[in-house]
Amino acid sequence: MIGECIDVIANVRVAGEGRELLAHPEAERDGVFDVWLAAGAIADIAPAGALPRRGRILDAGGGWLVPGLWDHHTHFLQWSLATTRPSVQHAASPEEAARFAAGIAPGADGRRVLTHWRDGLWAAAPTRAVLDAATGDVPTYLLSSDVHSVWLNTAAFRRERLEPTHDGLVREAAAFALIDDLDDVAGSAADAAHDRAARAAAARGVVGIWDLEFGENHGPWRRRADAGWDALRVFSNVYPDDLEQVIAEGLATGDPLGANPLVRMGMLKVFGDGALGSRTAATTVDYDGHAGHRGALGTDPERMVELVARAATAGIATTIHAIGDAANAAALDAFARADLPGRIEHAQLLAAADVPRFSRLGVDASVQPQHLVDDRDLTDAYWSGQHATPYPLAALAAHGANLLFGSDAPVSPLDPWAQMAAAVFRTNDERAPWRPEQALDIRTALAASTAGGSADPQVILPGHAADLAVVSADPLRCQNAASLREMPVQATLLGGRVTHAV
Repeated sequence: MIGECIDVIANVRVAGEGRELLAHPEAERDGVFDVWLAAGAIADIAPAGALPRRGRILDAGGGWLVPGLWDHHTHFLQWSLATTRPSVQHAASPEEAARFAAGIAPGADGRRVLTHWRDGLWAAAPTRAVLDAATGDVPTYLLSSDVHSVWLNTAAFRRERLEPTHDGLVREAAAFALIDDLDDVAGSAADAAHDRAARAAAARGVVGIWDLEFGENHGPWRRRADAGWDALRVFSNVYPDDLEQVIAEGLATGDPLGANPLVRMGMLKVFGDGALGSRTAATTVDYDGHAGHRGALGTDPERMVELVARAATAGIATTIHAIGDAANAAALDAFARADLPGRIEHAQLLAAADVPRFSRLGVDASVQPQHLVDDRDLTDAYWSGQHATPYPLAALAAHGANLLFGSDAPVSPLDPWAQMAAAVFRTNDERAPWRPEQALDIRTALAASTAGGSADPQVILPGHAADLAVVSADPLRCQNAASLREMPVQATLLGGRVTHAV
């Protein structure tokens, strides 16, 4: 059935936006419907069996139909390769992480590369000496969970021709450049990894992603598009270093990168600051226990305005990475001064006065709810003294901000159901919900996981895209995090074509 274009989804219940608009008063609210598809869109919806079924039929067996899901923030190559790299997330000390790394065999290029190193709650700080003692002369690289830092041994510094640091860390721009180099695998290997990751995403109901991968990413996506990429809709973003080249090519946000309409030009991404895990996010108050330390802006505020305006002249929208409250304020100011709408990635720590500015300025909030449960202890450890509010999802929604859910994969898994569960239930373990006053309702969380986001969600109505998923239960009635996070997906359709089925 994979690859087939479906004519009728039979015996399905409707969940999500559009459910309350179905013009069939004779059918009960949770009644079973048939959904007709044609030319990549929903053609008609009627009570099951009311009209003859013709063509290819997908029998949903009473399952629930939801809009196809989107991940609005991925690093898709990193995510695709992360499944092949060992994780050190379990390590509770520098020594444990280093010992684990030493037991990993080098890759074909002679380098050991591991992921999800987290030192924020370690009692001792990492050092190059600790890593050297365990890993010896094999170049060893531990990528941080937030991908804003890399921990290297001396052999790795020597191989990369970098000046060694005492702690063995490289951060921010230097880390991004290094990660981009580590991910520079053969095109065939990268494409195969992308195919595997795309199939796994489709198995969770995903129909589209925004790819914010480091470095120049349009060339690889053009190669995949020309080879017949058909697994997901993709928006490929660009960074400031490549902006002028993209403008010279005449590309605007939403334009296809080639003949394949599934792969399109995304936005300009600007780094406003760093990350909490690496303690580089820009805040207005000192980090707890670190007098005078408030992170740092990644881009000068004047430069932010220039970039937003320059991109807009070519029809390219801009998104600004901003985690700390100082960075979010600077990003909102940039859009206000340029008199342009835009988008902010993360919005993890916001001053009360800045929350309503998102809606007022037309700035979308691209957020990753799984981070709030993964980093709750880190947030309490370093940001308990902040005047701003961490992860204020309910406040943003209440003020009319358009929420867009993503994973930041590989920082958290590419699974919208995990993001929804974190946003609604604010816990993923036995502990009570963290800051429950900022929890969202399930309907808003589901809408935020569709193409247009919470303020402009995809709806299930005739004339709308047949980007759809069939799930085993009504997500709007999930009573706990596990039932939402582990939602079984029976089928996924992209423009009416099956990309996943069980």
